[in-house]
Amino acid sequence: MQFLLAFVVVGPLIGAVAALLPAPPGLKGRSPDQAVLRHGVTVTGVILLATLVLAAGFDHDHPSKMQATTDISWIPALDVRIHLGIDGISLPLLVLTALLTFLCALYSYFKLPEGPSSKAFVALVLLLESGTLATFAVLDLILFFLAFEMVLIPMYFLIARWGGAGRQAAAWKFILYTLLGSVVMLLGLLLIGLKSGTFDMVALATDNGRGLTSSVQVTAVLAIGIGLAVKTPMWPLHSWLPDAHTAAPTVGSVLLAGVLLKMGTYGFVRILLPVAPDGMHTFAPYLAAFAVAGIVYGSLACLALARPGAKGDLKRLIAYSSVGHMGFVLLGIASMTPTGVNGALFANIAHGLITGLLFFLVGAVKDRYGTADLDTLAGATGAALYGRAPRLGGLLAFAAVASLGLPGLAGFWGEMLALFGAFDPAEGLSRPAFLTFMSIAAFGTLLTAAYLLIVVRRVCMGARRDEPKPIADVQSYEFAAWTPLAALTVLAGLWPAVLLGLTDPAVQKLLAGGKS
Repeated sequence: MQFLLAFVVVGPLIGAVAALLPAPPGLKGRSPDQAVLRHGVTVTGVILLATLVLAAGFDHDHPSKMQATTDISWIPALDVRIHLGIDGISLPLLVLTALLTFLCALYSYFKLPEGPSSKAFVALVLLLESGTLATFAVLDLILFFLAFEMVLIPMYFLIARWGGAGRQAAAWKFILYTLLGSVVMLLGLLLIGLKSGTFDMVALATDNGRGLTSSVQVTAVLAIGIGLAVKTPMWPLHSWLPDAHTAAPTVGSVLLAGVLLKMGTYGFVRILLPVAPDGMHTFAPYLAAFAVAGIVYGSLACLALARPGAKGDLKRLIAYSSVGHMGFVLLGIASMTPTGVNGALFANIAHGLITGLLFFLVGAVKDRYGTADLDTLAGATGAALYGRAPRLGGLLAFAAVASLGLPGLAGFWGEMLALFGAFDPAEGLSRPAFLTFMSIAAFGTLLTAAYLLIVVRRVCMGARRDEPKPIADVQSYEFAAWTPLAALTVLAGLWPAVLLGLTDPAVQKLLAGGKS
């Protein structure tokens, strides 16, 4: 288990280096491009298999315990250690990352986005996977920061070199926002490490802020929270996200929404809640206020884009929907209760599955029609997807109703538990304020349902004028890439204990200061 976790983190990095080397003669296939794309599928597939073996070997009776740990001294002068480990909080995110990266590699093998080099593309995707997996597995603040930053460069190049219209501006906006946030975050991490005498996240969580004064905790939460909020993204630090999603290639959007956004909310749960509880208590009402503002803002932006005549881009609309969905995650965290934090972690996974599927589907629609403009799709397609490509239309409608939180699908439980957390927040937080936040967030669910149903009506149904001409329906490789996401969305919706059984004991221990 110890070796397996280290392999899961380092394996994609080795694969990225290997992708840049010439393929051995017997493995070239029909062309060098095919060989390197096959290499990407193989490496991500092996990492996914290793992650599943890790999950199978995980002690599910003690999910609050750090398992598969490695602890090696790295920089003795600063007491920085190569400390790896997983518990019930990080394991689902590890599996989600490995799954989405494998599905993106599989999809790209058949549908490579236009760009300069397939070798560079595969190497960047593998580098991105390694950085993301490391973020969820490391237990040292300095290593966390390094892994957190490691994903920025590959995502920048994926947008800038393989993206669509406006990719250069979108890539620069992405990198500048996230780098500026990260600089502030580093100052907060250093403040905690230097004032407490350790960068070890397990020791800091066990100490539960007792070694830090209230003023240090407040300063640290403000600094680290800004960096994490940019990546989440929290309103009003979200403005890089719609441009990045609109310009990114399909697999870039899937990884950005399904994996990278989770790094910010994971940092709130893993670092700020247990390490600086007094600081979080101070900022929790403000975090909740920004969260519900994001829920309403994201929904209203989506409604404006879905309006006939608005020339709204479907990818941009899904990007704005992420601002709203991540608002529920932040609201759950801000409640500082086991119910709310469990809801936030559940909503994290649900958003990764559903929005990842949505971006795959929107990419397929854009490939078939040459545009993601809603007015063009609704006006030129006759009976639209239901009549022209029934399986594609059915999947898009399924993903939309899952995203709006239909009971029985994954999107429902996380948002409901986040609302329950806000209904009865942690002791010392203003209950009237959080009841107000809960009411606004509940109204946001109605707005979410409104814009998603409008999208389904316009894109999937359209206005029937004549006999619709069929287009290519779901291809076999698309079916292979999308089915696991749809199946897991149903499984998590019907059997939420699969996730909550892992996260709840770990969350209880985290909030209790390391005591089970």
